[in-house]
Amino acid sequence: MIERLLELKVDALNEIKEVTTLNDLEQIRIKYLGKKGEVILMMSKLRDLPQEERPAFGQQVNLVKNELEQALYDKKQGLEYEELLKVLASEKIDVTLPGTKFYQGTIHPLNQVIEDVEDLFIGMGYEVAEGPELENDHYNFEMMNLAKDHPARAMQDSFYVDENTLLRTHTSPVQARTMLAKKGNPLKIICPGKVYRRDDDDPTHSHQFTQIEGLVIDKNINFASLKDALLKMARHLFGEERVIRLRPSYFPFTEPSVEVDVSYKKKDGSIGWIEVLGAGQVHPNVLTMGGYDPEKYQGFAFGIGVERIAILKYAIDDIRHFYLNDLRFLNQFKGVNK
Repeated sequence: MIERLLELKVDALNEIKEVTTLNDLEQIRIKYLGKKGEVILMMSKLRDLPQEERPAFGQQVNLVKNELEQALYDKKQGLEYEELLKVLASEKIDVTLPGTKFYQGTIHPLNQVIEDVEDLFIGMGYEVAEGPELENDHYNFEMMNLAKDHPARAMQDSFYVDENTLLRTHTSPVQARTMLAKKGNPLKIICPGKVYRRDDDDPTHSHQFTQIEGLVIDKNINFASLKDALLKMARHLFGEERVIRLRPSYFPFTEPSVEVDVSYKKKDGSIGWIEVLGAGQVHPNVLTMGGYDPEKYQGFAFGIGVERIAILKYAIDDIRHFYLNDLRFLNQFKGVNK
């Protein structure tokens, strides 16, 4: 039986050597080393041998089995490598061809304006404050000196969810919440965010737009403090040659209140004016509701429309362009300097 075992080993090694596919190699493994393989079945011959010959024969069967397993493994590795080479040859890549172009996005023009204004005021010691867009009437109107029966509420057509909840009409409720959180301590904040009002759908109006409001409260804050902040912002946004003009106006939450115009040079060389924002000294009632003693603290506030700034800064003719996600429009702002 030893002779037969050695014959099986030689036959198996020859077949392994000649095989050319992984599938045929697996069939050879099954033929010799499967559960009913010829080498494995040799173990059943042990009972036909004398007791003293059985250990040597069993050891020989295991040696043949191990040798065939190693030969099968080596052959499999070789065949797999050959398969890989064929695949690589069929999928050859010309590394000299141009690669796939990846298009880089750009910051939305409204976000460019917001980040620009944030950078300016953070450098002046302001903090950026945020709040919910779905707001309580108390913070949106009442704390801004607009009682429930105040006629000035008609100035802001609103989207109400229920009797006391609405989409905020300005970012002023962020100011109200921050005043209460500061508990009578000085503050300097700007509040960027989306606001909502019923409005005409035309090139200059939208039911949703973006505001940046500013609020400063401290001792010895006066109208000159406000004018200085407004002039710095106007020159930062539009150029150092600009000047501003303040016109009396009315806002329920400031007293006195002003509309702010920025100068520009007309084609004929004369100076023109463009209205850009509203501002004023914080109304004493607003200070009181926010937890400040108006006899000790004063403040100023201002609010700008981000879309209006972007329209003026980038010469855009229709506010609706900002919200259409038209790449032909947005791609024009790649690399635009702040």
